[in-house]
Amino acid sequence: MLWIVGAGGLGREVADAARAAGTPPEGFVDDRAEGPVAGLPVVRTPPEGAELLVAVGDPSTRERLVERLVAGTPAGAVVHPSATLAGGVAVSAGVVVLAGAVVSVDAVLGPHAQVHYGATVGHDTRLGRAATVLPGAHVAGSVHLGDGVLVGTGAVVLQGLAVGAGAVVGAGAVVTRDVAAGATVVGVPARPR
Repeated sequence: MLWIVGAGGLGREVADAARAAGTPPEGFVDDRAEGPVAGLPVVRTPPEGAELLVAVGDPSTRERLVERLVAGTPAGAVVHPSATLAGGVAVSAGVVVLAGAVVSVDAVLGPHAQVHYGATVGHDTRLGRAATVLPGAHVAGSVHLGDGVLVGTGAVVLQGLAVGAGAVVGAGAVVTRDVAAGATVVGVPARPR
């Protein structure tokens, strides 16, 4: 019994992906929305025994919700059937992979990581806990994205680099060297903001 935490835009996208994957959600858990949303009920408190999937784009907010709501509760994972996951990809609890995404061989998607529409993740890449790759972003092979990293729409992270925990790669940026934890980088080539 899958319930999606967050009834905003991403929550509706995840509900669509879950339906396409043959795991239709029962509803949304959201203390700010009123239902129904996308034809599903909205509740403030998760039902007993619910499998929860946090569908919030901001990694730090997602982590807070995971700690508050999901601790001790099984977390679902949703992979849209039009996404491509190559051999050896490890998908952790709470992961979301949306339509058209491509994840190459032996990549690791850490707990509650997200790979959005049309994004690519290269071979042997590791996405830390709650790392997020937004639509159309490209993460090359052997990259390490730390916990809570956000890679913006259309950004590129080149081969073999590390992006430290909590860092933000701005939309359209091209990362050509390692990014320090907590840094925000923008531009081509990406530089600290």
